[in-house]
Amino acid sequence: MSKKIIEMAKKFTPAKVEPTESLFAGTGKVPPQAVDFEESVLGALMLETDAIMQVSEILKPEYFYKEEHGKIYMAILKLLSKHNPIDVNTVGQQLKIDKELDAVGGMSYIIYLTNRIASTAHIEYHARIIAQKYTQRELIRIGAEMQKRGFEDVEDVADMLNEAEKSLFELVEGNVKKQVATMQQVFQDAYEQLMAASEREDGLSGVPSGFTALDDLTLGWQKSDLIIIAARPAMGKTAFVLSMAKNMAVDNKIPVAVFSLEMSSVQLVNRIISSTAEIPSSVLKTGKLTNENWNSLNSNIQKLESAPMYIDDTPALSINEFRSKVRRLKETKDIKLAIIDYLQLMTSGSSQQSREQEVSTISRNLKAIAKEVNIPIIALSQLSRQVEQRGGDKRPQLSDLRESGAIEQDADMVIFIHRPEYYGLKVDEAGNSLIGMAEIIVAKHRNGAVDDVRLQFKSEFTRFCNPESLGSIQTFKSKINSAPDESPAAASAGITPNSDFDTPAFNPQAVNADLSPVNNVPF
Repeated sequence: MSKKIIEMAKKFTPAKVEPTESLFAGTGKVPPQAVDFEESVLGALMLETDAIMQVSEILKPEYFYKEEHGKIYMAILKLLSKHNPIDVNTVGQQLKIDKELDAVGGMSYIIYLTNRIASTAHIEYHARIIAQKYTQRELIRIGAEMQKRGFEDVEDVADMLNEAEKSLFELVEGNVKKQVATMQQVFQDAYEQLMAASEREDGLSGVPSGFTALDDLTLGWQKSDLIIIAARPAMGKTAFVLSMAKNMAVDNKIPVAVFSLEMSSVQLVNRIISSTAEIPSSVLKTGKLTNENWNSLNSNIQKLESAPMYIDDTPALSINEFRSKVRRLKETKDIKLAIIDYLQLMTSGSSQQSREQEVSTISRNLKAIAKEVNIPIIALSQLSRQVEQRGGDKRPQLSDLRESGAIEQDADMVIFIHRPEYYGLKVDEAGNSLIGMAEIIVAKHRNGAVDDVRLQFKSEFTRFCNPESLGSIQTFKSKINSAPDESPAAASAGITPNSDFDTPAFNPQAVNADLSPVNNVPF
């Protein structure tokens, strides 16, 4: 390097920062910035070989206030991606290749940056200050944009709120990074979960559904899991999740959030009243309650009112709105599970996508939210009409998931609800009654076994519940989860390769019987 260039670098005086951005023009205010720290960080990156490793996950080129600094940092990232050394000469060469060397002030400015620092010891701290200043500028920009659109008064307020929330979330998401954990840290967390599960009398490690056989199969709904519960219309999807929510919140005081995009909050509560007080839903609609009905309702009022269940009936809920609300409920109410009824009624917030792409975006984000908030999320989903067109018992399959194969990929569990009685099937192949019986088909289980569970469905109360006597019920195995060489007769008799996971079948004699408490969950 020539002595002339070095002398130029020593005498180099950077341009004064002026509030030239249109947002601040005429105000006399300079946007939040830390140009001195930008210079120090860039200089340190060209002097210290491993310095880039400390800031590469913190800084992005757009975080720099001075455009020249962003271009220099971009050149450094390119060198890093090519595993080339990072120093004054290589950075200058990369900028020359990019035809940006003159735009950033030439080699004299590159050398000037390296003369700005005495130590690289605090580079990570300096980088975080740069990121904070960028966040401040973005907050100002978003606020100014919303202010401008508010004064124009040409668009729907709800759309403006959604756009503001989306912009703020994208800003937060870009600044929150998941730290790499050591094996020791992860093992400690796993060990603590194991100890907590061992101390529970029911042996479950997740949130119990209140359905004994289903909990035996899943060990409860697990944290960070996305569970898809799918069925054709009128199969009882809403009734199933409300029965679970009632088991959790009303009977066991487990905080649960229910996001209903299809039914109003009052309709949902009426269903829960019908299920809990055992008052037929038709009676609740007409208001013609008998003295016995009033007594049952009055005896359950306190239990219902004190239940930690939180209902949101916002129609066309966007994924960003859902994320914000779930976060808030987790922080303020410590919810243990969230239910969405149903996935296809949600929106992604983007009008540029096809419906299939939108559903894919929604399912992918739901899984991300489940991991972020660390609770199980249950999303109901519609099935395609292929089920109706299929012959035989019309049992649903994974390929029937409507509008997107991404749902199957993103979900940790996929569960189908099948009620043969709906299709006019009164008995199964073994001659067992199918009246009032529902099959809960676990078709995908990323962290466990797949199997089928039979529950009782009381249509007059729109409620799913456990069969009465587990001891007298035959072992049940359905076709969807049976081995290829397994005959229907063998399946109904419980002679299967996966007998360790067999679950009890429905007892036809218990259809009209009053149910006794099972697993400490009264029905």
